[in-house]
Amino acid sequence: MLTPDLSSTIVALSTPPGVGAIGVVRLSGPRAVIIADKIFKGKRLENQPSHTAHFGKIIAATDGGERVIDEALVTIFKNPQSYTGEDVVEISCHGSPYILQETIQLCLQNGARMAAPGEFTLRAFLNGKMDLSQAEAVADLIASESEVAHGVAMRQLRGGFKNEIQHLREELIGFASLVELELDFAEEDVEFADRTQLKTLVERIRKYVQNLLRSFSLGNALKTGVVTVIAGRPNAGKSTLLNTLLNEERAIVSDIAGTTRDTIEEVLNIKGVQFRLVDTAGLREAQDAIEAIGVQRTMEKIEQASILVYVWDVAAMTLAELYEDLSRFAPLRKSDGRLLIVCNKMDKNPYFKTEWLFDPMQPDVHPYLLEGGVPRSFSLLTHQLSILPIPISAKNAQNIELLKEKLFEVAIGEEVNLESTVVTNARHYDALRRADAALTDVLNGLENGVTSDFVAQDIRRSLTCLSEITGDVVGVEDILGTIFSKFCIGK
Repeated sequence: MLTPDLSSTIVALSTPPGVGAIGVVRLSGPRAVIIADKIFKGKRLENQPSHTAHFGKIIAATDGGERVIDEALVTIFKNPQSYTGEDVVEISCHGSPYILQETIQLCLQNGARMAAPGEFTLRAFLNGKMDLSQAEAVADLIASESEVAHGVAMRQLRGGFKNEIQHLREELIGFASLVELELDFAEEDVEFADRTQLKTLVERIRKYVQNLLRSFSLGNALKTGVVTVIAGRPNAGKSTLLNTLLNEERAIVSDIAGTTRDTIEEVLNIKGVQFRLVDTAGLREAQDAIEAIGVQRTMEKIEQASILVYVWDVAAMTLAELYEDLSRFAPLRKSDGRLLIVCNKMDKNPYFKTEWLFDPMQPDVHPYLLEGGVPRSFSLLTHQLSILPIPISAKNAQNIELLKEKLFEVAIGEEVNLESTVVTNARHYDALRRADAALTDVLNGLENGVTSDFVAQDIRRSLTCLSEITGDVVGVEDILGTIFSKFCIGK
């Protein structure tokens, strides 16, 4: 657990290690400007105003005088108008690892100490520059790999989540204080808090908390990427589809069944959302031990998928084979997953209609597609899975843009507004889950007429859970180490 000494001045490299055009060494603490002055030859930094940049030389003292380490640009941010709320100095040097290491060593020799991982942001939190949810958003912003993940992190960093949680807390605190007051007059048997109003308030807050909980699966997908597994039988066109979606020859394509023996993973960006595409081995009875391992890995990937894209060859496979495969997927797939049936090779069978999947007994169904019979259990299967059939030709890129549109719709969902708060953090999700359980206990207590002391206890519990998200709670030290130790050094 981090226990920072705020009286010390810390230093670290704030740009990625390695060779680059520019590298930034950051100092923060009460002696940041003083230490920078000792190694900088140019204007006297102590006499300069905040938010100014100054050109000069980084100097190391030697027995015979001084040695120039680099020419640098030094930027000053004086407290409290800085990232950490302390005096901050950023030294922009040339990006030589030697120059940067020498500059850091000079800072250490003049009284600074090396910063721990995440200590700059931890100091920002401790100095009231941001709450815990905003501090965690800094890490999410650094790790964002897509426009949507960036947008969600920026909204949280600007305090969107913080403001909403604080509003909920303030409403609950008002009623909690009245319930607590009743405990002081227990012998008089008086009620200061209107139980009907309290119930209405708790129901409204709980509904909002549940909406936040439901947003977590989406938020987590946006943060880490939507795991999208491409599965199907051998030669259905899975690898061709992967190549067409990526617009590059990523996977080997062959007429020989079982070409793909292992999974191939690539990232596809659709409207700012990262889809982690996983091409898998064909589903069939394995012909050898290696293919058996590939099929087993396919089934494992299907279990992990947020979206399953099942590729069905409309020219060579029967509806019965399709239904057989879907029946295999049903018990394996996660309840919150989605299924897209890609009806591939439409160029070879242009007469196929996707509605036949839902009404396979109609008289005009092509006889070849009815070979093997049709299981009547399919109607039950369509209710268990969210099925969306899409006719394409992966070889000719027919309807590929439509498939991308559908992938985006399935991943995001029409009911989710990305401008609203989306929970992306597992710690926040856990705190909200416990807050929801406490609010449920409040409602049950009000319904069953329990005494004020038990109602007050459940309200306090819900407030504690909500407070954990922003850090406004006693005992938050136990949370800090877990959060900030995951940051990179220099942030």
